[in-house]
Amino acid sequence: MDKAEPPFTYSDSGVDIRRGENFSDFIRTFPSPAVSPGLGGFAGGFEIDTDRYKHPVVLTTTDGVGTKILVAKALNRFDTLGIDLVAMCVNDLAVCGAFPEVFLDYIACGTLDETVLKEVMKGIIRGCETAECTLSGGETAEMPDLYKPEDFDLAGFAIGIGEKHALLPKEDALSPGDIIFGLPSSGIHSNGLSLARKVIPMEEPGLFGQLLVPTRIYVRELKVLFTSQAVLAAAHITGGGLEGNLARVLPDHVIPKFTYAWPVPEIFREIQRRGPVLEEEMRRVFNMGIGIALVVHRDRRKEIEETAKEHGIELLTIGELVHG
Repeated sequence: MDKAEPPFTYSDSGVDIRRGENFSDFIRTFPSPAVSPGLGGFAGGFEIDTDRYKHPVVLTTTDGVGTKILVAKALNRFDTLGIDLVAMCVNDLAVCGAFPEVFLDYIACGTLDETVLKEVMKGIIRGCETAECTLSGGETAEMPDLYKPEDFDLAGFAIGIGEKHALLPKEDALSPGDIIFGLPSSGIHSNGLSLARKVIPMEEPGLFGQLLVPTRIYVRELKVLFTSQAVLAAAHITGGGLEGNLARVLPDHVIPKFTYAWPVPEIFREIQRRGPVLEEEMRRVFNMGIGIALVVHRDRRKEIEETAKEHGIELLTIGELVHG
């Protein structure tokens, strides 16, 4: 008589429920005020302060970190990817005049490697702390037939609130002569990595490691600068460069004219030289040292500069609006 076959389990197919539960426990019990105490339920949320907002508008964003994951894998360092994930979402909210309340993550992987994903999660929580928002939920999906065992991908989602009258851009108020300011980037951020990885060799770890410097989170600085109500429009500089991203928030009758006279991080010059990559292409793909562009009414330039100086915020004059 043939022996009975052992029962087939979910774990035999490549999905380990217990490992997923352990990872969820790690997140839920992480010692940070940025982690929601209700994490682990079927949905997360937040209360709207009706005393603070007269006409609240809820905005949402979603983004990922692209092939920056491959840089992290090459360097075997995963503690900054979560910061990038949060930054790409919350910066998009902030330039609209809506500041993040909650953040959610989605992690898809072939095999749930707790060592790697715990480092990713530490970065997500650190990013939420910097962005002054709460990690309210997320999902980790182990899909062995869709991803290779060592592969994973990240997606982030942020929800914020803004006062209706304070939302940006204020298109009707924009006119030629308005000043464009910039907040410096920390480097390449999370765009253009597919190009950068082709020209910066892994054999130079000091230089290659600069590709992993996390995206700067600008929420606190923008909260300060927007209090003056001098900012008429703002843009998060991601793929498409300065011109492409600022054009998204400008009416047709004005266009930006940049000086390109500010200090450019060396990583961009190395990419350009080693490509070689034309200057026009560099400006189209990368942030070139500017993470946020702000348009300020020409008569309120001094006001915004004084606000920035008072709070220790580095503000660069990078151009002006001209007739479109």
